[in-house]
Amino acid sequence: MHELTLAEIARGLADKSFSSEELTGALLARVKQIDPQINSFISVTEELALGQARAADARRAAGETGALLGAPIAHKDLFCTLGVRTSCGSKMLDNFKAPYDATVVAKLAEAGMVTLGKTNMDEFAMGSANESSHYGAVKNPWNLEHVPGGSSGGSAAAVAARLLPATTGTDTGGSIRQPAALTNLTGLKPTYGRVSRWGMIAYASSLDQGGPLARTAEDCALLLQGMAGFDAKDSTSIDEPVPDYSAALNGSLQGLRIGLPKEYFSAGLDPRIAELVQASVKELEKLGAVVKEISLPNMQHAIPAYYVIAPAEASSNLSRFDGVRFGYRCEEPKDLTDLYKRSRGEGFGAEVQRRIMVGTYALSAGYYDAYYVKAQQIRRLIKNDFMAAFNDVDLILGPTTPNPAWKLGAKSSDPVAAYLEDVYTITANLAGLPGLSMPAGFVDGLPVGVQLLAPYFQEGRLLNVAHRYQQVTDWHTRAPNGF
Repeated sequence: MHELTLAEIARGLADKSFSSEELTGALLARVKQIDPQINSFISVTEELALGQARAADARRAAGETGALLGAPIAHKDLFCTLGVRTSCGSKMLDNFKAPYDATVVAKLAEAGMVTLGKTNMDEFAMGSANESSHYGAVKNPWNLEHVPGGSSGGSAAAVAARLLPATTGTDTGGSIRQPAALTNLTGLKPTYGRVSRWGMIAYASSLDQGGPLARTAEDCALLLQGMAGFDAKDSTSIDEPVPDYSAALNGSLQGLRIGLPKEYFSAGLDPRIAELVQASVKELEKLGAVVKEISLPNMQHAIPAYYVIAPAEASSNLSRFDGVRFGYRCEEPKDLTDLYKRSRGEGFGAEVQRRIMVGTYALSAGYYDAYYVKAQQIRRLIKNDFMAAFNDVDLILGPTTPNPAWKLGAKSSDPVAAYLEDVYTITANLAGLPGLSMPAGFVDGLPVGVQLLAPYFQEGRLLNVAHRYQQVTDWHTRAPNGF
């Protein structure tokens, strides 16, 4: 049963090939047996899962239907989950049990999904390798000596290892798409505001967006259907109708205009990945797409702009973790200042402290205009580049990452080298655009992804193109040895 996709599970539950309780029991046993090798889960919620599975079976027995009813899910450990530890991968929140469900968790539970647990992640979603977690690094099932990508690395590794068919993740600068590429999955970052951020512990509020990770575009369509929608509790949620994503999967690609930005194919890209991108272009051309070269001239400024804006917002968001109301508190503080200093110094890891310091510096009185305001101006220029490009093309295609997964620890002493791995993904977050990564081949036995970007609220088009591509290729069907 662990080899079934979400869509296949939906069909199996509908025709009574197995029950949700049987499926849940089998997957929980597999998590227990296999996860110690990859460390993809922080918490396994066995009791909760079996209770939800029995409830789903009862709902089906009463005549209720629904693609997600009784299907398993695991949530990245920054989605608040009622009564369950929600740690954000940090010592700071190791003892925090959420008093409510995040909107995403609540919507998927209402649809009947079964929560198997909470997945490992870079601390407070800060990282590209899933090495900064307080609970230890996650390993890539394709090669246990390599990283799975981050910050949603636990979510990606769990699906790649066939522990379950789909998970939730969040994407602030590529943290769904990059691990999807490095573990041979399909990962979707929706338009900013399409999925509620309420109950999602914030890293950078103007960039964060929740989305699905699964093996196929078809599965991502099912999951996004359950996650998307307006939420009055989230002031950045957009009141836009949610289309039937599954209904549009098989639409024709005849005449679809795809742009290839010349800036993507620079010296920083592994030439073997460039070849796989071109091979995927040829497949889409066979399906009727028309491909042309375009330019995104301000892309070169994306990383410096992002690494001012994101840490600045993180500095503000993480100020609430002060040892007073919840989370980690140092022992025997001498006074209030000592409580603040030691609680934060002991509770936060090195990467989180680094980004708080960068962000606080960028927001300080003498540097706000020089750094933060300038970064926001660059952000607007990047958005303008995309708007101009989408006047000429329907989608933009390119590599998801410049390199395949690197070895654990290889970039730990050089944070900037790790930051550069996000070069192709962060522009979508700066502009608020939807983006999708899909499997496109292998380099040295490690997976490679191709990224698609679309205009606002065109997630259906991204899923349509990825699904049609997956009908004529088999990269997405391949599983890592031993899993």
